[in-house]
Amino acid sequence: MAATRVAKIGIVTVSDRASAGVYEDLSGKAIEATLNDYLISEWEPVYRLIPDEQPEIELTLTALADDEGCCLIVTTGGTGPAKRDVTPEATEAVCDRMMPGFGELMRTESLKYVPTAILSRQTAGLRGQTLIINLPGKPKAIRQCLDAVFPAVPYCIDLMDGPYLECDENVIKPFRPKQ
Repeated sequence: MAATRVAKIGIVTVSDRASAGVYEDLSGKAIEATLNDYLISEWEPVYRLIPDEQPEIELTLTALADDEGCCLIVTTGGTGPAKRDVTPEATEAVCDRMMPGFGELMRTESLKYVPTAILSRQTAGLRGQTLIINLPGKPKAIRQCLDAVFPAVPYCIDLMDGPYLECDENVIKPFRPKQ
């Protein structure tokens, strides 16, 4: 087990309208609320609200990983087929390696609720010691997707020598192989 330290987790909402103040960012709040439900270890959210601009998304992800030292960055928005939905492209551009299983599982889970889940392009990747996960933009879908993939997240962060994420196992049970 890695030494106990406060985990910094980036929460990035990618939305032209929310970043312009047209409406409140409910998606970023949904991510933070979900992580508060899951985690019993100490963690610090590092929140960003940015427009759907690939260069800005790339700069934000890079800064959160490299400068802020986030072990996990969770994005919401920009994963659909619309022309300005470029979050997956920005994620791929800044990652060293991709983790396609995350997107596959999130789409599989979302298909239980909506047939349009096949239009979603969520992905995940690794930048240095940071796991980046792209989620859809709807708060309900955020929880559904995180419920599906989060059991693998603490062990992934363990494997990258990140902080030990301890979860409330009554809410979410992380998988760690028996030692």
